[in-house]
Amino acid sequence: MIYLYQAIFYRPILNTLVYFYETVAGRDFGIAIILTTLLIRLVLYPLFHKGAKHQMALQRLQPKIKKLQELHKDDKQKQTEALMALYKEHGVNPFLSFILLIVQLPILISLYRIILSGLGATGIGSGLYSFIPAPQTINAIFIHLINLKQHSIILVLLAAIAQYFQARLAIYHSPDAGPPSSVERMARQMAFIGPVITIVIFYNLPAGVGLYWIVSSLFSIIQQIIVNRRLRAKYGE
Repeated sequence: MIYLYQAIFYRPILNTLVYFYETVAGRDFGIAIILTTLLIRLVLYPLFHKGAKHQMALQRLQPKIKKLQELHKDDKQKQTEALMALYKEHGVNPFLSFILLIVQLPILISLYRIILSGLGATGIGSGLYSFIPAPQTINAIFIHLINLKQHSIILVLLAAIAQYFQARLAIYHSPDAGPPSSVERMARQMAFIGPVITIVIFYNLPAGVGLYWIVSSLFSIIQQIIVNRRLRAKYGE
């Protein structure tokens, strides 16, 4: 399991960071993190795009879900079967959002470990591919202002703000749906709870991890806007 983690996540992320740092990033580790984050999100774009579509589709199905729950309220097995059939009919996977969260965790852990290594040749050299030269040291100061090895309240707050707008864009409410559904109410609550959790988690982490989360959230915001526009056009809204 450790070997798979090293091979799939840690070493590719480490080598990509070092490559960008030594080439197009102008030896600015913050820019290297931004470029690496964008590359990761482009590679995972189909998965995250599908997740955003499924989340919105799931909210649109709430009236039908509520009817099925009321129809089979006395038989949980039939209720579950009916819901699974509904999800299958509309091509929705209600568990995809959890899969996306799981995918993010090893990426965050890898970036944390890389920064924790000290960003020196001794700490990262053993993880580099043979064709990636090990730098003697890496300057962790982002745009000459923020030390990415230390925590930064500025980046933490920006990460929380980006998280809020990302969550707000993922909320759907039909004007003809009546009162908000339980899923919509939960989504609205998470729009406020999510940023608080972001602050708690990232406050004591290196600023480099927070920078990754900001860029990833901004990418998700753009992706969600695209999904929302396409779904509105599809449903004539």
